[in-house]
Amino acid sequence: MPHVTIEHFPAALTPEQQARLVERVTAAVQDAFGVEERAVSIDLEPVAAEEWDARVYQPKIAARRDRLVKTPGY
Repeated sequence: MPHVTIEHFPAALTPEQQARLVERVTAAVQDAFGVEERAVSIDLEPVAAEEWDARVYQPKIAARRDRLVKTPGY
């Protein structure tokens, strides 16, 4: 605990970009939840643009507006 899933359009992150993302997300989660680094797991899940609405937007954003802590601007 905690586990973070980042769903995103496919992107070719360099190893350095991925490492920086993981470092920053991990640090933010540690700070917010008061956990050790080893307690944090992160999953990067690419979602094709043509599948975004059906797989992400409708079920996880539009249908859960009451649970979102940050809403997208689109």
